[in-house]
This record gives sequence, C-alpha cells and structure tokens, in this order.
Amino acid sequence: MNEKALRILEYHKIIQLLVEKASSAPGKELCQKLMPMTVLADIEEAQQQTADAFSRLVKGGRIGFSGNKDISFSIKSLDIGSSLSAPELLKIAASLACASKAKAFARGERDEEIVDSLEPLFAGLEPLTPLQNEINRCLISEEEVADDASSTLKHIRRSMQQTNDKIHSQLTNMVNTSYRTYLQDAVITMRNNRYCIPVKAEHKGNVPGMVHDQSSTGSTLFIEPAAIVSLNNQLKELALQEQEEIEIILATLSAQAGEHTEELTQNFKLLTQLDFIFARASLAIDMNASRPLFNTDHYIHIRKGRHPLLDKKKVVPIDIMLGRDFDLLVVTGPNTGGKTVSLKTVGLFTLMGQAGLHIPALDRSELAVFHEVYADIGDEQSIEQNLSTFSAHMTNTISILEHADEDSLCLFDELGAGTDPTEGAALAIAILKHLHDKGIRTMATTHYSELKVFALSTPYVENACCEFDVETLRPTYRLLIGIPGKSNAFAISSKLGLSDEIINSAKEHISEEDESFEDLLADLEASRKTIEAERAEIASYKAEISSLKDKLTQKQERLDSQKERILREANEEARRVLQEAKDVADETIRNFQKYNSNTSMKEMEKARTKVRDKISEKNTRLSQAAQQPTHKILKPTQIKPGDMVKVVSMGLKGTVSSKPDAKGDLFVQCGIIRSKVNLRDLVLINEDALTPTPKSRFSPSTRSQSSKIGMSKTASFSMEINLLGKTVDEALAELDKYLDDAYLSHAPSVRIVHGKGTGALRNAVQRHLKSISYVKSFHLGEYGEGDAGVTIAEFK
Repeated sequence: MNEKALRILEYHKIIQLLVEKASSAPGKELCQKLMPMTVLADIEEAQQQTADAFSRLVKGGRIGFSGNKDISFSIKSLDIGSSLSAPELLKIAASLACASKAKAFARGERDEEIVDSLEPLFAGLEPLTPLQNEINRCLISEEEVADDASSTLKHIRRSMQQTNDKIHSQLTNMVNTSYRTYLQDAVITMRNNRYCIPVKAEHKGNVPGMVHDQSSTGSTLFIEPAAIVSLNNQLKELALQEQEEIEIILATLSAQAGEHTEELTQNFKLLTQLDFIFARASLAIDMNASRPLFNTDHYIHIRKGRHPLLDKKKVVPIDIMLGRDFDLLVVTGPNTGGKTVSLKTVGLFTLMGQAGLHIPALDRSELAVFHEVYADIGDEQSIEQNLSTFSAHMTNTISILEHADEDSLCLFDELGAGTDPTEGAALAIAILKHLHDKGIRTMATTHYSELKVFALSTPYVENACCEFDVETLRPTYRLLIGIPGKSNAFAISSKLGLSDEIINSAKEHISEEDESFEDLLADLEASRKTIEAERAEIASYKAEISSLKDKLTQKQERLDSQKERILREANEEARRVLQEAKDVADETIRNFQKYNSNTSMKEMEKARTKVRDKISEKNTRLSQAAQQPTHKILKPTQIKPGDMVKVVSMGLKGTVSSKPDAKGDLFVQCGIIRSKVNLRDLVLINEDALTPTPKSRFSPSTRSQSSKIGMSKTASFSMEINLLGKTVDEALAELDKYLDDAYLSHAPSVRIVHGKGTGALRNAVQRHLKSISYVKSFHLGEYGEGDAGVTIAEFK
C-alpha cells in the first residue's frame, strides 16, 4: 500500500490504538509494523486468529504478556557458551512464567483445550518449569543472590556474619571503654570497605592501627585498630570467596538455560505473536467490531459501519455498497454532511480488514481484496512547491490515473474543485469515465450537478447523497444510495433569513433545466421520506399483529391444556366413584349369599342397614365436597375489577371484569373466555397482597393489579432469558411472556441472550422490543455483558 493513502486515511492512528493494546515491548513493536496484506489466504488467517482471540477474551477474560521480554541477545550469548548476569537470567525466568500463564489461560477454567487457530501457538509454548523454579530459587533480585543458592555460598555468608559479629564486638568494647576519651564520636564506621573508628587527631598515637581517611578539617582520623586488622582481612577474603561462588552459581544457571535455547527462542516468538493477536482482539472489543467477509470480486457491502476514530456513541452508522450493481459511486450533499467521512470509512475499513483487524460494523459486512488503495482527500496545496489547491489535487489525480488498475480502490473528495465550475465538472466526468471504463472501483464526492446527471445516465454508475434536514439546518449523516443529493442553497438561505426578493432573483439566473432538475430531486426526496415512514408504520403493524397472534396462540394452548387436565381429573374421579360403588355392591352380594334360611331376619336387617349407612356416608361426603369449598370464602369488599383470581371449579386463572351483584355473582375473563361465577368459587391469587405492605415503588393509593402480581413474580424471576437454539417464532413467543413477567416484577432491565450467528434472531428480538410500549430503550451488550450476542432492554 502506498504511504500517502495510509497517511490520508489516518491508518497510523488505528495502529497507535493497536500498539496501546499490546502489553509487551516486542508485541508493541510487532503492532507498529502491521501493514495491510494483499493475499486472501493470509488475510483470512489473520482474521480467523483475531476472531478466535476475541472469543477467548469474551469467555476467559483478559490475558497479559508483560512478562514477555526481549531475550534474543541473551540467547545468542548462551549459544556461544557465555554466562549470563542475574538480570538476564531473571528476564528468562519472567519469559517462562509468562509462557506458563499463557498455557493456563489456553486451558481455561474447565482445564480443557480449546481447538481453534490459536491452539497450535499455545501448544508450542514450553514453560520449562524446573529451570524457571531454579532461577527464582537462586536469584532474589537483580542485585541479590539467595543464601540457599549453594551450600558453599551459605557457608561463606555464615562465616562472614560470624566475622562481622566479632569485629563489632571488639570495636564496641573499644569505643565504650579503653578508647572512649580518644574518640571524636562513639561510633563504628567504614572506610575503603574496612571497619574504622573516628579518633581525634591529637590522640593518634594512643590508638595503634592503620589510618584510612581523615575529615575535611583534619581534626578526625579514621583508624582501623590493629586488633581487628586480621579480622578485616579475613572478612575481605570471605567477600572475594562470595563473589567467586556467585559467579559459579550464575555460570551453572546459564549452563542449564543453554540446554534450552531452542525452546526459549520459540517461546519468545510465540508469546510475541500471541500478544500481537490478542492486541487486535482487544481493539475489536473496544470498537464493538466484527469480522468482515472477504471476496475477490471487488464487492464492498458495509452494514451499519462506524468510522473507528469518531466517538462510537455519537457517530451515525452508514450502509455502503460498491462493486456489485455498480462500480462507481458519486456522493453529493452539503458541506459537513458526512461525505468525506463516508469516503474515509470505505478506505480505512479496507486497510483495517486487509491488516487482519475487525471493523466496527455489523456482522457479515463484506470487503474486497485490493492491491492498492488510492485517495485524494483534503487540501494538498503547497506554498513551497508553488502549487494551488487545484494544481495539488490534479497532480495527485494524475499519479492515481497512471498507477490504478482493476485491483485498485480509488477515492476522490471534491473531484474537479478549485477551478472554473464548468471546466472542473467536465474534467471530473472525464476522469470518472476513464476509471469506469477500466472497471476500477471508484467512489467520489462532488457538488457538481453535471456529475449527478452523469451518474443517472451512465450504466453501472450510481448516485448517493448525505441526507440533510432543511427544517433544522442540520445534516443527519445518513448515506442514501440511489438518490442524488439536492442543492439546498436556496432553502438554507431562506431559513437563515435571506429575503425572498434576493432568492427569487437568484432563481432567475439558473436555467429552466437546472431548476426542473432540482425540483425533480426535491420530489424524489419527499417521496422517499413518505415511503420510509409508511414502511416503518407497516413494519410496526406487522410486529404488533405477530405479537397478538403469538399471544392468542399461547392462550389457546393453555386453555387446551387446562381442558385436557380437567377432563382427565373428572374421568379419574368418576372411575373412583364407580369403583367404590362396585366394592359396596360386591360386599352386599357376598353378605346375602352368606346368609341361609336359618339366619334370622334381625341379622339380615342389620346387615342391610349397615350397607345403607355406608352408601349414605359416601353421598354425604360427596355432597359436602361439592357444596362446601375448602378455601377461604371471599367477601364482596375484598375483590374488585382487575384482581387476579383462580376459578376453583374450572381450575383456571383470570381477571375480575365486574363487581359482585347481590347474589355474589360476577364476571371473570379467563383468556378469551368470559365466565359468570360466584364468589364462593374464587380464590384471590397472592392473598397476602391484600394486606397493607410498606411503600416500595408504588404508594398504596396507586397499587394495582401489576403491583400485586409483581410481588409473586419477583421471588422466582430471572434477570436473563436464553433464546439460543430457538427459531424466531419460538423465541419471540417465549420472550413476550418473559417481558410481561419482568415488567410486572418491576425489574429495571433484563438481559436477552440471542447469540451472534446470522443476526436474524437478534434483529427479530430488537424489532419486537420496538413494538412493546413499556420498553424504554435497548442496546447491545458492552464488553463483559456479552457484546453483540446480548441485548439489554430497559423498562419505563
């Protein structure tokens, strides 16, 4: 890719954002060198790695590679048999620790290997745990070696400590007793790494020993007493022995590391590569980006693309197509309306995608593989080269025309501007026609009406415009493909207060053809807005009808299920009653057969009375069960329209739709059935809601059906619904009931898990949310909430 296009399209700013995501110096260096690729296989491999790292970050959280140090120089030293210093060995240990953490991250929380494009990279890491542990055991820091690094070092340091104790003991005795009057201060100090005491100059002869230093005034001499000279010499010898032993320890550790130079080299390369890949994935998460699809047919289709350098909360997403039905797109519209941003978005997305980066657009956006991207955007005038704006643009355009071919993407901003409008428009048409004839994918912005006519009259050339709201005098930043932009100069001037007289005079200076052309564009724009409004209204009606249909289907299914249950229970009860009657009859027959002619009538009458009493008991029990309810009888004052009740005899739940009459009869709406029932046959659902409760979200005066039901829903309500694996119809039916329950439970917001996939389920869910009146707003999940696979809905 040519450097000029990279600079104009601000590719370096994307690279800077990427560098900030890498956590190691080698990884940052690799990010800094990232350039767009032109081989489709390489691009797809890089995109797959970014997507797999994205998935791992979402599932397993962040991973750091700060321990990945540049150990290439140390490895070269090991290859030639040199010993490494303590800092170099600690860098190797840090690199091995980083490899160990990366291995653990790859296994995940379930300790299972994830098979994807990154698995071979993780599998190639060799933590070399014994070497790592040995280095960390021996080296406490870059300046300190552990006492336990070797038994010899431990013995030397113990001897040094004992010698130190002897020196301090003798010196302490001297400064506190025999030499106290000769000393400047009763302290022990060191000069030239030997212990001394500060002696007054006039008492030099009273303290035998070696003079190592004196104060700046000469009044104090620092003397090493003769009694401790041998101890100091012994301490010096031990220090030399300590240093020699440390060198031996470092040489031993270096030799152990030298046996694994290949593994260390491989670890360094793999960790750097993984840091680079996960930096790309982290950038994609920050941008809420997705993986683009690539083709070799030079076809571009960006779905709801957002320029990555603009505030993602304010930027307006745009849809751009180029290369399938047309290979030249002419964009018109007012200044600051978004033409240049649209142009840069196409160019920058192409560069990012071919560099293996995800783009901030919807899933399944498509990009083409271009060998070169040429851009002529911005003011290129140069005082030093004596070039005007027009000359600078034309110089750049000539260079583009010389080098562009069918594998190039050309972007022009205000083509032909900076000179006479008639000549500029003619030049622009000729340049675009030349590129169009060569089949080069081109996108250009302009204010010239001649280019609009050229696009309307030329096959495979399409108009587009950046929408402008004349009422508010503000651009909407929406890119509308297939519609030429209208010049709004007269309308804007009128809104700003320019007199009608001047505007009418200006209109007289334009030809009838130009005026009729502008009127035609105005009519097209008005028709487009009307059609869009009607289309949105129809979509809303369709969604509402679909919702009502689903609700009706669900209610019918519930009624059918309850009907089957009621019939099944009635059949079982009838079977039980018949069985009891049969048992009584069988017992009666057996009794009468048992009695013979010798049996007295008194005994037979007694048996018959017993059977009659048993039948009466059964009848009484059934009558009481039918007449006396087992639930609490409601009073007329305890129930009002809107309350949720259960009809005991029917086993159905419904809503009270009228007040009880004098007999206690009232109407209850059970789904699509409106039944007349008596108070004795009703049970209030959530009877505890009838008693006064502390004020929560609603005051007692405004408490209604929703507050009563919500109290029972909240106890078992989940803040998340999982729609994965369901069809759109199944998912919407389940979602509709869930949202009702959530709203009645006073949940502030809910989390709807629909996954990414093709985006069909997500779009259906979001359309359904738009049609629900009590949904305040909704948005895709941020990082940590599930990203594009989750929608967060908030209630009013």
